[in-house]
Amino acid sequence: LGYTQLPAAIAALGARHFVVERQAILSPRLREFIDLGGFALYHEKDHAGLQLLDRAGASIYATDYPQRVYGAFAQIPPLVANTLLFIEDRHLLDADQAQHNPAVDWDRFGLAILGQAAAWIDPRLKQGGASTLATQIEKFRHSAGGRTDKMSEKLRQMLTASARAYAGGPDTMDARRRILTTYLDSTPLSSRTGFGEVTGVGEGLKAWYGTDFANANHILTAPARTPVELARKAEVYKQVLSLLLAERRPSYYLGTDHRALDALANQYLPLLASAGVVDSALQDAAMQAQLRFSAEPPAPPPVSYVGRKATGAIRVRLLTALGAPSLYSLDRLDLTAETTLDTPTQERVTDVLTNIGDIGHAKALGLVGDKLLSASEDLGKVTYSVVLYERGRDRNLLRVHADSLDQPFDINSGAKLILGSTAKLRTVTTYLDIMTELHGRYGRATEAELSAAYAKAQDPLSRWAISFLAGSSDRGLQALLDAAMRRRYSGDPSETFFTGGGQEVFHNFEKSEDHEVPTVFEAFEHSVNLAFVRIMRDIVHYYAAVHGGGSAEPQWENSQVALRESYLRRFADQEGRVYLGRFYEDYRDRAPDDALALLASRSSPTPRKLAVLFRSVRPEATAAELQEFLARRLPKASLDDAAVESLYAGAAVDRYSLADRGYLAGVHPLELWLVAYLQTHPKAPLADVLGASAAERQEVYTWLFKTHNEHAQDARIRMLQEEDAFNGILGDWRRQGYPFGHLVPSLASAIGSSGDRPDALAHLMGIILNDGVELPTVDLERVHFATDTPFETDMALKPEAPKRVLAPEVAATLRRALMGVVSQGTGTRAKGAFHGPDGSVLAVGGKTGTGDNRYDTFAAAGKLIDSRVVDRTATFAFFIGDRFYGTITAFVPGADATNYHFTSALAAQLLKSLAPEIQPLIDGTSTVAQTASAVSAISTSADDATAAVAPRPIPPAIALRSPQPILRAQ
Repeated sequence: LGYTQLPAAIAALGARHFVVERQAILSPRLREFIDLGGFALYHEKDHAGLQLLDRAGASIYATDYPQRVYGAFAQIPPLVANTLLFIEDRHLLDADQAQHNPAVDWDRFGLAILGQAAAWIDPRLKQGGASTLATQIEKFRHSAGGRTDKMSEKLRQMLTASARAYAGGPDTMDARRRILTTYLDSTPLSSRTGFGEVTGVGEGLKAWYGTDFANANHILTAPARTPVELARKAEVYKQVLSLLLAERRPSYYLGTDHRALDALANQYLPLLASAGVVDSALQDAAMQAQLRFSAEPPAPPPVSYVGRKATGAIRVRLLTALGAPSLYSLDRLDLTAETTLDTPTQERVTDVLTNIGDIGHAKALGLVGDKLLSASEDLGKVTYSVVLYERGRDRNLLRVHADSLDQPFDINSGAKLILGSTAKLRTVTTYLDIMTELHGRYGRATEAELSAAYAKAQDPLSRWAISFLAGSSDRGLQALLDAAMRRRYSGDPSETFFTGGGQEVFHNFEKSEDHEVPTVFEAFEHSVNLAFVRIMRDIVHYYAAVHGGGSAEPQWENSQVALRESYLRRFADQEGRVYLGRFYEDYRDRAPDDALALLASRSSPTPRKLAVLFRSVRPEATAAELQEFLARRLPKASLDDAAVESLYAGAAVDRYSLADRGYLAGVHPLELWLVAYLQTHPKAPLADVLGASAAERQEVYTWLFKTHNEHAQDARIRMLQEEDAFNGILGDWRRQGYPFGHLVPSLASAIGSSGDRPDALAHLMGIILNDGVELPTVDLERVHFATDTPFETDMALKPEAPKRVLAPEVAATLRRALMGVVSQGTGTRAKGAFHGPDGSVLAVGGKTGTGDNRYDTFAAAGKLIDSRVVDRTATFAFFIGDRFYGTITAFVPGADATNYHFTSALAAQLLKSLAPEIQPLIDGTSTVAQTASAVSAISTSADDATAAVAPRPIPPAIALRSPQPILRAQ
């Protein structure tokens, strides 16, 4: 039940900011008893399991193991009880011995002691058998490995079992009945693949024989009136008898030798009949019955994962937090956990999601139409996910975590999805972060300092910010951010961009956007792709110039020659690693001759090419071996000894560089080197290959370092600068909660190519809603271990201190932009969907994103020759008022996505359709919300960037104001 792992569990949870609030302590007398050698005395649980409670204390998930138990002595069929007594402890329930000690059978104990003593003389005289049911239970539960390895352990079991029996007074009859019941419910009966640990007779019947426990008890209690009933009763009885006998060697009898168990049961049947436990008819019928083990373990009951996504995610989080080996083990812990889920809302949202597959329901929800679903589509193949959080005082609380996918996979937090234009939210956040950084650097600079800084600035954002600050009467951060959001970027798709290592073109979602030059505000509201590609280009130039140690463009001064060379060496090393990795996959685990043959098949079949190839791979080979190799590869070529000698001498490895030998052989020089290396290191791992090839990777790129290749050098330097810039951008995105450790080094990351997770977008929305302060996201608030035991421990979450991620002005600017998306942009369907407790319309903000994700293959001239659909997504990351936020996602995986044409409008419409299901949550917690709306803000002063300030609510005038009118230039 997890009691022995409790110290480790407490430590693990402590590392995750849980603290012990209540914990049982041992009384002096119990401590004294344990110090004397006894086990802890308390009313032990025969069965327990994990239980999850929602925010109101209602159970939303519960396991109870073992499930099939008697629980009370009165429920045990007399036939089963009497059989167990005959086998194990015939005097346990003698009525004339009210004060009988069930822990000790003195006759058997004496024989055991004599047997142990005799074993010193002759090991064959060793006697066991001193265990009673009471001491066996102590052994199962408390002795190491469930074994009695020495006499002191047996005495310990007897001491504890005796004390436990007399804990209620001198009359032990009730205690003895409990012992018999407990034994039947908790005796270990091995384990079975697909079922797990088998504990107790009830579980044993189901696991090993497929027999229903309740039906078995009815059969064994009722009289058998017909031959058929007698045969069935005999079969079930023999199954029970076999389980009681198998306890001696459960893994052997139940897992290995079923015939031996059947024979052992047949040996006992006459003895049981002689003792009057069974009548002769039942004995005879049982002797004829065969133990028929089920071929397969019982199938688990069908589970709908749709209704268990939230609890499944919490169980996984508990599994990680506790360090439990598996969910199977977790479910058997004596543990209750309090979650933050709002079950009524969770159930209402789940019901809506599961019914959208019906066209009637979809139409009623307004989900059918242009850019939405179509009656001609298979609506059942669209999966929906919803995650909803509520902002609290010092934590964000998960209220709803639902999706319609009837599989364990969790779309919200388990997938890496291309979520389209939601990446623009991260991009504009980084853009505003840069403006904040520039304001901190130049906001108080003098005119002379600004003039000097402008002259040195190497990127557009720095130059623009310095220029604005030099000419503005208001140098406040908010003024700079507002002006930055009014900057204009072209939507023209005709430009070709050098990014991601090549030439790229991008397209807008709407053709009408191609000729616009929107402000950043407008581009964000209407999701103009080309504007954001250009914004990202400016961001990349900023990171390359300010954080990358080099210019935004490869215009090098003499003092930077060393830096230029270091870039080129780094490129050679990186690209060489890529090539070697690919070649290694082709040649790994091949015999030397096979590797040589494969390499030769990739070269042109000419004597000179093959000779260079052969001598490069096997430089110590003789001319005769070369001749044999050429004869196999070129059977029709007439090469006399002189010709071979000439080829042999001309292909010597010391005559040419590795790069030249690769050229002459017609293969990549690193492939040539790798095959040569593997000839003498055939089992070398890739790490060894890369370690041994450092010099060769530089050598094959010698051409790149020559001055006449300056254009090629510049292209490769730009690639590395862009890569470095995206590593810097990744750091900013990670602070926003981006869940992955890599960004695709391409401007396409601004429109979603690097992927994201719905739950991670919700996390960013929480930061923005909370005035730029990151609060811990919580779905688990309290855990209760081992209730009503000496090990009882209650732990509560004390979240870590809030952390400022964004400046308050940045968060306020982002909220305005997000509200613009809903009020007049791509998310207008969600406008006016929610109301406050006083009936006023709650402000809704969000960012939409559509992922039409496919692998496109182009010809050399740029013509599309193949397009394979990967999936389709529609996402809306949103906030509602100043308390609630989350994400909604629609998702179609695989080739089926070809048949769907919905956009992010579907996700925005779904939020509106879910408003009646979510509104009670908003209304029902309105009183709590007044307290919950106070958040911990963090100072951003230069002296102490993390100094806490007094908690304060987000000012509604800042948090929820409408975007200011933007004047267009005439």
